Amino acid sequence: TQRMHTITILKPYLEKKEKEIAEWNAKNADPANHINARALSNIGTFRAYVDAYLRNHPKIAQNQTRLVRQLQPTDHGLPIELYVFTTDNAWANYESIQSDIIDHLLSVLPEFNLRPFQRPSDSALRALAALSTD
Repeated sequence: TQRMHTITILKPYLEKKEKEIAEWNAKNADPANHINARALSNIGTFRAYVDAYLRNHPKIAQNQTRLVRQLQPTDHGLPIELYVFTTDNAWANYESIQSDIIDHLLSVLPEFNLRPFQRPSDSALRALAALSTD
């Protein structure tokens, strides 16, 4: 988590969450058994980052609903849903803002030790099958 502390917009979240977790663990967790302790997770920290990113984004309407949540896990991964309103509702501009946000979030996934799920194409599956028969 030290690397996360270099992300400016995450600092307030990390300071608050680490203090909360340390206090909870001091009262409730058995130091000999870490499985009963609370800890930061990469997906929770990523959700906090996304929320902070959107809260600081100049083209997101800050006076309207902003929601970042994870949906039920599937065999395709753990979906993350973003629910926000843009300051510009012209369709082409909205699509551009949305694309820029998704591009950015995909680019920072490795910083959280996360990766996107992408279903392999039929050509990738054929190439893999060819490797296994060699």
